[in-house]
Amino acid sequence: MAEYRLGLQLHGHTDDVRGICVCGDAGIATSSRDRTVKFWTRNPEKESEYVLSKTLAGHSSFVGPLAWIPPSDRFPEGGIVSGGMDTFVFLWDLQKGEVAETMKGHSSQVTGLAVDTNGDIISSSMDCTVRRWRNGNAIEVWEAHKVAVQTVLKLPTGELFTGSSDSTIKLWKGRTCLQTFSGHADTVRFLASMPGLGILSASHDSTVKLWALSGQPLLDMIGHSSLVYSVDAHSSGLIASGSEDRSLKIWKDGVCVQSIEHPGCIWDAKFLGNGDIVTACSDGTTRIWTADSNRFCSDEEIAAYTDLISQYTLSRKTVGGLKLMDLPGVEALQVPGNSDGQTLIVREGDNGVAYSWNSAELKWDKIGEVVDGPGEAAQGQVHDGVRYDFVFNVDIGDGEPIRKLPYNRSDDPYTVADKWLLKENLPLTYRQQVVEFILQNSGQNNFVPDPSFRDPYTGANAYVPGQPSSSSNGNTPEPIFKHIPKSGMLSFETAQFDGILKKVAEFNSKLSSDSSCTPTHVTCTEKYIV
Repeated sequence: MAEYRLGLQLHGHTDDVRGICVCGDAGIATSSRDRTVKFWTRNPEKESEYVLSKTLAGHSSFVGPLAWIPPSDRFPEGGIVSGGMDTFVFLWDLQKGEVAETMKGHSSQVTGLAVDTNGDIISSSMDCTVRRWRNGNAIEVWEAHKVAVQTVLKLPTGELFTGSSDSTIKLWKGRTCLQTFSGHADTVRFLASMPGLGILSASHDSTVKLWALSGQPLLDMIGHSSLVYSVDAHSSGLIASGSEDRSLKIWKDGVCVQSIEHPGCIWDAKFLGNGDIVTACSDGTTRIWTADSNRFCSDEEIAAYTDLISQYTLSRKTVGGLKLMDLPGVEALQVPGNSDGQTLIVREGDNGVAYSWNSAELKWDKIGEVVDGPGEAAQGQVHDGVRYDFVFNVDIGDGEPIRKLPYNRSDDPYTVADKWLLKENLPLTYRQQVVEFILQNSGQNNFVPDPSFRDPYTGANAYVPGQPSSSSNGNTPEPIFKHIPKSGMLSFETAQFDGILKKVAEFNSKLSSDSSCTPTHVTCTEKYIV
């Protein structure tokens, strides 16, 4: 097999490129965390190049899955379906560059899209449902899994599949589950067709699997070192997968035949008809890789890309548990040591090298290169000087910086969520969403809350904002409130005022008349509770 090399880089998005859609011979569509969809068409002067044709802006949050609608009388230049974190599904008319249909109904992020042979649009969501849309209306809705549905796949032969955070794949006929495929150890993130053989699945367990349509596992592809976000197949028999480990891997007969490093995680990877591979990277760039020497980019571009990868690798490399870039350079060896035998680790090129101070000869003696121990690289991540099992990047909204969420498997996710929301000054109504994010991304899909815990407000074993308080007739004792009445104003920079007022009024009503505030005293003005 000829080796793939960089062919073209598409710059245009200002944030992570999240999804790719190959639009027949018309072009390529890409989605991004910058809330846009971009459509790229072939350069008429040079067929191997793509140029930006249209930017489709309408989503209010980052855009993920995409699907292609071939040209028709209604859409002479075709259409693109997009799903966003804003819970909407949009159908775009490419000729006009406008939204032709807005599909509202999901209550959480849209994670997957497919177009049926009759033109129906099928969407999956973190809200655990799958919806079938026709002319902008949901004609079928069903709970496909008990936890988030991450992907949906519709085959031309009629089979419909879903993959979920429950680690399973389900085969559907209408709203009836015909079969459940079990085999992955973590979230099934993406599904793709492998014509003539079955379907492919990419998982957070770092593997790619090939399944027969009967549910029989046929092949395991093991080689990624982190979450696998995408997978695709070509008629040549090649398979491409993209991962959090920053590598595009190309597989043949279950064997990885090439691995291509990127300067960020790869959210999506798709084959073009000619065998080229398009990747969506978290550095905001879409890249096309080719095995045809006629489509290779210039030697200067390849050298610049190689240098980019080298700099990125150096910035993340560790030696002895320390970041290589944090080590002093060789100039530190010009400063004498303080005592005989004192050790010093310096950066020499791409390596960390240890030296020992020789007080008799007043020089530094080279000891040797420093490397990480057998398990050091996998001992978690450091945040604010503390090592954790995980340090997640959390996107809380457009225009907001990425927040760091540290977590250990031994921690209670509810407690971690509470402390983190308070630290970041975020509403507690995000609590359950944060907990689900932690559990999904840490692989703790079967977590069960501690049954001995009882929230004093709801009587439940986990606090859910908006739930009514427990009654005195239940098993939970009536809570004793020591801080009401409270006179004066309380200031809140970020708060759910309606919820606070409702709860304060509820607490107030339980107090004796000589202790309670009058209803007119419990009011809200701007960011103050009075």
